[in-house]
Amino acid sequence: MSSPSSIAVPSVPASGAASTDALVELRDVTFGYGTRPVLSGLSLAVPRGKVTALMGASGGGKTTVLRLIGGQQRAQQGQVLFDGKDIGPMDEAQLYAARRRMGMLFQFGALFTDLSVFENVAFPLREHTKLPEALIRDIVLMKLDAVGLRGARDLMPGQISGGMARRVALARAIALDPELVMYDEPFAGLDPISLGTAAKLIRQLNDALGITSIVVSHDVQETFLIADQVIILADGKVAAQGTPDEVRASSDPLIRQFVGMDMEGPVEFHYPGPTVEQDFGIEVAR
Repeated sequence: MSSPSSIAVPSVPASGAASTDALVELRDVTFGYGTRPVLSGLSLAVPRGKVTALMGASGGGKTTVLRLIGGQQRAQQGQVLFDGKDIGPMDEAQLYAARRRMGMLFQFGALFTDLSVFENVAFPLREHTKLPEALIRDIVLMKLDAVGLRGARDLMPGQISGGMARRVALARAIALDPELVMYDEPFAGLDPISLGTAAKLIRQLNDALGITSIVVSHDVQETFLIADQVIILADGKVAAQGTPDEVRASSDPLIRQFVGMDMEGPVEFHYPGPTVEQDFGIEVAR
């Protein structure tokens, strides 16, 4: 693949303390599955109170970054810092406490199909708190109202559309008033109206609640509209980082191919293999 873009990548502090304006930092993180490397010396910072878009080709490690932040995976090298504390060495109790400060919207929503809309949103409150039922009811209705679905509280997931299910999942993700909300492909499979609604909700909730958001997405147009910062991963590292306008203006062929959604470029259309002549036994005239 192409070399990193000419867009400046902010330097990561060398000391043990996190940047004061960064809620999440990855410092020289290396991680792979078995013999397949995914991240190679990755360093990035996610500023507080902002929407950071994490983008790149499929298999580039975007969802892996979310798993490292949430502690589902541990970095094989480097540090994953959440509010200045390294996730890697945390024991179960410490990790549990850190996760209470995070919300996660899984790809396609991942609602519990045997629980109503209300019970799906109430689940994290019952799991992580000892609040009385009357207060849980009020919180759930407020969160559902924030995503426009208070009236759908008694419906089952099978009775609502895909776009509505994604909004219910968003209400569940913010039920505990987290400081960080991570979105894994929040726009996948949505129609244009639902997609636009989901994008606006992410931006509005981020600003209204004062949270920090990380959005993993392949939808360049909608994601660029709501993001304060865009980070594009390639070859296990940051290939480009900056505002949406700065990334659009990149002269790097890889970044231009990704943003322009072009078939031709550093990321080849054809998987490496024998030539057509070799496969079909065609003799090339000399």
